Amino acid sequence: MAEKIDVAVIGAGRMGQIHGLNAARHPDLRLRYVIDSDAAAAGSLAATFGAEVGTLEQALAEPAIKGFVIASSTDMHLEHSLAVIGAGKAALCEKPIDLDLAKAKAAAPKFEGAQYILGFNRRFDPHVSALREKIQSGAIGQLETLTLINHDPAAPPPAFIPRSGGLFKDFTIHDLDLAYALLGEPPVEIFATASCLVDPAIAAAGDVDTARVILRAASGKLCVISNTRRSGYGYDQRVEAYGSRGMAATANERLDAVEVWNEAGAHASPIRPNFLNRYAASYAGEMSHFADVLKGRAKPSVGYAEGLMALAWAEACAESARTNSVIKL
Repeated sequence: MAEKIDVAVIGAGRMGQIHGLNAARHPDLRLRYVIDSDAAAAGSLAATFGAEVGTLEQALAEPAIKGFVIASSTDMHLEHSLAVIGAGKAALCEKPIDLDLAKAKAAAPKFEGAQYILGFNRRFDPHVSALREKIQSGAIGQLETLTLINHDPAAPPPAFIPRSGGLFKDFTIHDLDLAYALLGEPPVEIFATASCLVDPAIAAAGDVDTARVILRAASGKLCVISNTRRSGYGYDQRVEAYGSRGMAATANERLDAVEVWNEAGAHASPIRPNFLNRYAASYAGEMSHFADVLKGRAKPSVGYAEGLMALAWAEACAESARTNSVIKL
């Protein structure tokens, strides 16, 4: 049996639970430590997976711990990332790198040569991967335009908004990275328009909950991103790619594939209710990529550079929506 690599999870909240489960299940990894300032949360998660509760200093000092999954609060991502890579360890960090672009940029020299994966999990979704292969193979000719639909089923609690970085840094940032991965080139122009149509409390917190974003690449390729915090019908996640010889698309997953037909029409099961359910396979795939990096079988496919670009584009979206102008990058 191949030797397992010891890893630690920083953060015992929702994302820590997802990553902790995938690390504990992975045949190449052993979850050794759960680290969180909330002792009860850390103890509960550690007990679930047979791990120990530890401190960051303790885990960093232990030679056997080779990798860290950073699922702490967003305002701690950069600090924890620098601590981990500074100790010569590998990291899988949730997005974004930080809420402050200038602060993230200033850290660039410290990320050189680091084994660092940033958690843009949708790149590891099987449907997205298959779509990307179709585009790259020329199955639809030359790619010309993309449409990305990312609609949450319901808005988060208003208290979540200030610490999340807002719609563009917390939500749209996934679409910005995915657009870059599928277009094969970065945008040179961004235009965003946004409103608060879902919950007045979100506006009171200084944010928006509904947006449309248009990206233009240097080649002229276009991408339209549709975002809302409330769909009313489930977790809507679709991608449409239009090329010179056709189109390729990913449809929503349903809870099952059964359809009932009768005089009233066709009836199907609802689409997936939330991101935990819809992207379970992508999070598992992301952890497998981390294991491959730790084992020396792969290099990080998405990391600091991509995270910095997506954060800059998210800030450009906010500026565009605020000024009602096209932002040139």
